[in-house]
Order: sequence, then structure tokens, then C-alpha cells
Amino acid sequence: MQPAIEVQNLHKSFGELKAVDGASFNVPQGEIYSLLGPNGAGKTTTISMLSTLLRPDSGDALVMGHSIRKDPMGVKSVLGVVPQDIALYEDLSARENLTFWGKMYGLRGAALKQRVDEVLEIIGLTDRQKGRVSKFSGGMKRRVNIGVALLHKPKVIYMDEPTVGIDPQSRRSILDSVIALKNAGMTVLYTTHYMEEAQELSDQITIMDHGKLIASGTHDELVKIVGQMDRIRLTINAEGARVVTAWKSTPGVKQVTAEDGTLNLLVDDSNQVLPRLFDAATTSGVRITSVDIQLPNLEAVFLHLTGRALRD
Repeated sequence: MQPAIEVQNLHKSFGELKAVDGASFNVPQGEIYSLLGPNGAGKTTTISMLSTLLRPDSGDALVMGHSIRKDPMGVKSVLGVVPQDIALYEDLSARENLTFWGKMYGLRGAALKQRVDEVLEIIGLTDRQKGRVSKFSGGMKRRVNIGVALLHKPKVIYMDEPTVGIDPQSRRSILDSVIALKNAGMTVLYTTHYMEEAQELSDQITIMDHGKLIASGTHDELVKIVGQMDRIRLTINAEGARVVTAWKSTPGVKQVTAEDGTLNLLVDDSNQVLPRLFDAATTSGVRITSVDIQLPNLEAVFLHLTGRALRD
């Protein structure tokens, strides 16, 4: 079966900034594929090119067989896009917004009414359909935003950071909606900087940073990059350089990086290594003020590959 999305060596620069630097990946039909990376990694620029809003400097991509360069209208016919920014008319109700955008997709009459009813059910806003969007919470607005992208029954949907800045309940609702879309046979390309979202949702994950795709695979395949290493994040009461050298030579420590007053370590076994770290800190005249231990996960993979923490 042909992949739903075939990305072929995409490049996009803005002046001296290489926003996307040679992106290539395939998304099988009916899967959730996540681009995971911090803000500025190039995720939104990639989505913008794949939705034909930005023309790549070089490279191409096929969406259900349609080239983003040669057949942008064909791409749009099979594609729904949920942008990072809310794109709604705040003075209209949820139903009125969906009706307006449905007409933009060419829906009319009974078919339009039926599809709006279906989408309201999908996004869980049937009971609030007459409410003015300006009175909605951020999470409810994002659900209407998702509904707009579903009106024309696309085969592929892009969701660019759809849970940023919303409450936990709305976030849970959106994640459940993404899973439901996959179960209905839709292909989802999902961008996020939340490790736990990528872990829960994705069939495949690509880690992206500074415009480059640096690792791809299933969650389990990516975690194997760091083996069974634990991650320890520590804050101290002094300049990190005083203790970094000692910690780098501590048995069981594989990597030490310093960032904004926080020290991030990858270690073989945190239970064995942590007492040694305290001993080395005491010898160096440094006091550890907080400790956070995480078992092997995607954030540890990102730290291992980039030398810095995955954060907003």
C-alpha cells in the first residue's frame, strides 16, 4: 500500500536560518505519526510545506499520491489541517463556524447540516453548539478548530501542537479524539513537544531539532538508543562547573550536561549512582537542592542525541 505521506528531502530556509534541513520520512496509511521536538525545531515549517502554505526551497512530498509542488489542489482535496493558532470567528457560535467552513469546502443544504451534526458529535460539543466561541475555553476552541478540519472527510489530517495552553480535561478529550480518528481509518501527522503525548499516541515517532530529523522509530525502538539508562536532573546551590568534572568521572555516569542552572545526567542505575553524586558534590563544596529521576524515556533519548533537555 502506498504511504499516505511521502516526504522527500525537504529544505526550507529563512535567510541564514535553515528551518527544515533535508527532511525525509514516510507515514503509512491509517497510522499516527508524531514529529517530536522543542519550539523552533522546524515542525510547523514542515507542516506548512506539507499543506502547501509554504513552497519548499527544494525537495517534494506526496500526500495520497499528490505532489505538494505539482498538484497542490489535489493535496488540499484529501487533507485537513488543524493549525497551531486558533482560526475561528469568535462572534459566531460553534455551529455557525462549522457551517461557514463547510460552505467553504463546497457543502450545501442537507448534506452540510448532516455533516455539521456529525462533527459536533465527534468533537463532543453538540450540547454547546449554539454557544458563542468567544465565551469558550481554550480547549473548547481547539476542539472546534479540529472540527473544521474534519468537515470534508479528509483522508489525512495534520495537527500542529493542538494541546498547547489548554486545561488537562480538554487535553484528554483532544487526545482521545486523535485516537478515535485513527480508529476510523484516518492518517494523522501530529506535532508536539510533549513527550508523553508522542509516547501515548504514536505508531511512529520522529525526533526533530534545529530543522533536522535526528531519530525515527517506534517508542520502544527509540528508547533502545539509550538502552536502560536512567536520567537524573539536579539543581545545585553553586556554579555547575565546580562539580561537573567530578560527576563526569563518577562510575556509572555516561553523560553530564548543564543548562540554565540545571544539570542533566544519563546514568546506568540511578539507585547506585545517586549516592556517589552526593559524595562528589560534598567533596566539591556543592549542595544538591533538588533531584528528579526518570526511567528511560523519549526525553532521555533527546538529551542523549542533542546534549540538551527537551523542553517547551
